[in-house]
Amino acid sequence: MEHTDAAQVAALVGALGALLVLVPRGVIAPVSGLVLLGVGSGGLAWSLVGGDDLRLLIDEPTGMALLAVGVVSVSAGAVPLIRYPPVVPVVLLAVAPFRVPVQLGDEEAFLLLPLYLAIASGVLALAYRILRGERPAPPPFLIALPLAAFVTLAATSFLWTWDERAGATALAFFVFPFVAGLAVVARAPLADWLPRALLVTLVALGALFAAIGIWQAHTRTLFFARDLEVANAYTSFFRVTSLFKDPSLYGRHLVIPIAVLLVAIVVRRGRTADWVVAAGVVVFLFWGLFYSYSQSSFVALFVVTFAIAIVGSDRRTRVVLLACTLLATLVAAGVAGASVGDRSARDVTSGRSRLVRITLDAFEERPIAGVGVGGQPRASAEAAGRRTTRRNASHTTPLTVLAELGVIGFAIYLWLLVAVGWALVLVTRGQRAFGIGLAAVGVTLFVHSLLYAGFFEDPLTWGVIGLAAAVLAHAPARATAPGRVAEGAPPAPEVLAH
Repeated sequence: MEHTDAAQVAALVGALGALLVLVPRGVIAPVSGLVLLGVGSGGLAWSLVGGDDLRLLIDEPTGMALLAVGVVSVSAGAVPLIRYPPVVPVVLLAVAPFRVPVQLGDEEAFLLLPLYLAIASGVLALAYRILRGERPAPPPFLIALPLAAFVTLAATSFLWTWDERAGATALAFFVFPFVAGLAVVARAPLADWLPRALLVTLVALGALFAAIGIWQAHTRTLFFARDLEVANAYTSFFRVTSLFKDPSLYGRHLVIPIAVLLVAIVVRRGRTADWVVAAGVVVFLFWGLFYSYSQSSFVALFVVTFAIAIVGSDRRTRVVLLACTLLATLVAAGVAGASVGDRSARDVTSGRSRLVRITLDAFEERPIAGVGVGGQPRASAEAAGRRTTRRNASHTTPLTVLAELGVIGFAIYLWLLVAVGWALVLVTRGQRAFGIGLAAVGVTLFVHSLLYAGFFEDPLTWGVIGLAAAVLAHAPARATAPGRVAEGAPPAPEVLAH
């Protein structure tokens, strides 16, 4: 990695940008923060790519053409977002899952290029609206303070990270852009049709991914998954990835639309025709999910389905559900215990017990402030005496946070989870269906991150937080708007068309 000192400065600049975007009230601070976030991401990306490759964008005609196309695309995309700012969350959601393979220095990386362009357009549109005199409500302190603390610590930990390249990648292509996207979503005006539009977008994306996954299962074709092609050759089943690199990531993007459809079915309880259509789509999405053979995705689906059933049921049904769950858990534990026999813990857990152990080894190296953002795989590899970091990622977000940011970062991580959970409770009190839908997505992402990680690397996590912040920030204005009763909560928007 080139220009390490410049990368450290860029990380600190990005940390300052995150603070200005999230915490201060006013006009100048958020605009300045958005600029600093861009500078921080750009500086870290420059250090990752290297000066020689970066000069190709200026010296070569092809590079100049790509740069011009990017600038024009961002500028053109900002125009409709300026005129119709409520569509910002829908636009960002529509492009959030798509990753494009690019050459990053000497390595191939799958980057969220469409999302980066959409975030840049949203930032430009927000800055224009603010400079023209609009005063969008900032994120509430309930969310802003723990999130700012977490991002600041993560960015500052780049100064002592054990893996500068991985840390720079995490900050430049995930943390800093997602903070900017969250700031845009949190300050976007809310419309009554927004929950319905988000639901339709999620389901449409899930149906697309499921259709491609089902086609792959029947044609034995994969995209972007060379390692899985080899693994499939030695198994009796064929795992698919749809448009993703990993089957677990594919599974996550199917469990989420299933979850929101279950909210629409169980909580909203619309017309029979709506229920039948939603149930049919759930079956189709589960068909596509089946071919992922992703254990983490099925666990997340079970947990979120149980949670939705508990929330949407009466007291007697909840007691029955809890009893059945307890019985099923005891039976499953007995069956699992009988099948273990003399097998090792590593064999039973498919190697995850080893990942837990070596991640804790990395934590023991620096328990207070951690080994730095992105540093856990390398620290674990060194603790285990290995030369490669390839198979040493913890695949468990809480353990990764504990190892990389230490007990300080883990405490802030817990603070952030509690704050977001309480924010979702407040949203649900005013807009029940929308709040439960957001909570269902959040639960899915959190549970999946316990077995696959990718919590803060998934833009949907930041989208859930941003939407919760937007609802809370606009609640006082909506409650006192003309035609509304100040003491009453705003009516819940429709989740399904009627």
